[in-house]
Amino acid sequence: MRNRSLFSPLRWFSGFFLLAALILTILNLAGYSRALANFPAGVEIAGVPVGGLNRQQAAQRLLEAFSTPVELLYNDAIIHLNPSVVDFQLDLESMLAAADLQRTQKDFWVGFWDYLWSRPTALAQIPLRSSYSESRLRLFLQEEVARRYDQPPIAAKPIAGTINFEPGVPGTVLDVDQAVTLIGGALNSLRNRRVVLPLERIQPPRPAFENLKVLLKQTIDLAGYDGLAGIYLHDLQTNQEIHLAYQQGEELSLQPDIAYTASSIIKVPIMVSVYRRLTDNSDTEAVRLLGEMITKSGNETADWLMDRVISGNRAPLVVSEDMQQLGLKNTFLAGYFTAGSPLLARIETPANQRSDVNTDPDPYNQTTPSDIGMLLEDIYECAQSGGGALMAVFPGEITQAECQAMLEYLKNNKLPVLLTAGIPETVQIAHKHGWVSDINGVINTIGDAGIIFTPAGDYVLVIFLYHPVQLVWEPASTLVANLSRAVYNYYSLSSE
Repeated sequence: MRNRSLFSPLRWFSGFFLLAALILTILNLAGYSRALANFPAGVEIAGVPVGGLNRQQAAQRLLEAFSTPVELLYNDAIIHLNPSVVDFQLDLESMLAAADLQRTQKDFWVGFWDYLWSRPTALAQIPLRSSYSESRLRLFLQEEVARRYDQPPIAAKPIAGTINFEPGVPGTVLDVDQAVTLIGGALNSLRNRRVVLPLERIQPPRPAFENLKVLLKQTIDLAGYDGLAGIYLHDLQTNQEIHLAYQQGEELSLQPDIAYTASSIIKVPIMVSVYRRLTDNSDTEAVRLLGEMITKSGNETADWLMDRVISGNRAPLVVSEDMQQLGLKNTFLAGYFTAGSPLLARIETPANQRSDVNTDPDPYNQTTPSDIGMLLEDIYECAQSGGGALMAVFPGEITQAECQAMLEYLKNNKLPVLLTAGIPETVQIAHKHGWVSDINGVINTIGDAGIIFTPAGDYVLVIFLYHPVQLVWEPASTLVANLSRAVYNYYSLSSE
């Protein structure tokens, strides 16, 4: 009886513990089952912790996290971009499905055992899956940002009463392409939702080409010049052109252009005709004469050169015929330079047949600003690319190397006045000048025709001044220099 009485309490005690263990197990199973209904601790979706949350709660937390506006900084201005404006969408279903795998992929009892022992679960990172409308983002940046905050550059303006320009104002514009990339990254980021918008600094453009024409006329007016000024300007990059005949505040018709005495400027056509016929580059005497004709402006030298290379007593007329072939109908040489040389032909041109304006051009040599300007353009194009009118009209007779040599001769014409006086010493100019005076030494015509090479672009500039009474050298040469400086100031605006 004693053994039985001792066994009974032990049995009851053991039964109690077994029952307690069973109840505890059931309770833990219930707790684990409830936990399985939520995402396990340590799970992050797109960087957002969702451990302990069910699908609906996790979705809500994700939407809240990624719906905060992106802050855009345009200089000092702050712009808020709501993700919905660009149709930002989270792919919730795929991200939640990926997170669900973290709950279901582990064996139930293994997971339960880890749950009982409170073993930490491995951190699970579910990457962000989202989309947005790039077209809507671009539209927002263009309409709501760029249109409001961009500052377009302001072009320079001529300063009244001077040959200078008021400096332009740089502008600031949004780099939309780069901004799209940066904002796309911010929309997909939890922590970095601020974007300093990329901006481009835009240098001010040159004034309109027509403004330069106005400045040239103002420069002539301010000089008090009452004679005739003929100007031809050609931009060798853009092919823009200013062609102006101006007298006492009025523009004259240029159909056709106005004839001027070419004087030594006619040596540029002579040089072209010589190179057309110079087949032996080892003719050192011809090379020497070419150099002296251009750099020393020797008249006798020009005659000797024509006799040596072009030959025949018609050499001046041959030069004229070459210019006619090039389409320069108003440029000719009708006799030699040497005093007493006969006029070989009386040449009529559209320019010297005008009845409304007359510069009393020399019947021996004439040109117009546009004619000699176009010849310089032909030499330049031939030297630069090996193409152009010279190569087309005289195929196989003039080479690119010869055109380059022509430019070098013209660059070696070191005259510190006229066009050259209007540009810095460091700027190259390839030019030929000329002026003519009567038997009393009175100057009536001054001309200079050149190619100016600047960092902002190369251009041809031709200026002729004519006065029926007299051109006083100092004010006249200064006016040419100031006109040249006005043009150079215009081109230097884009290289400041």
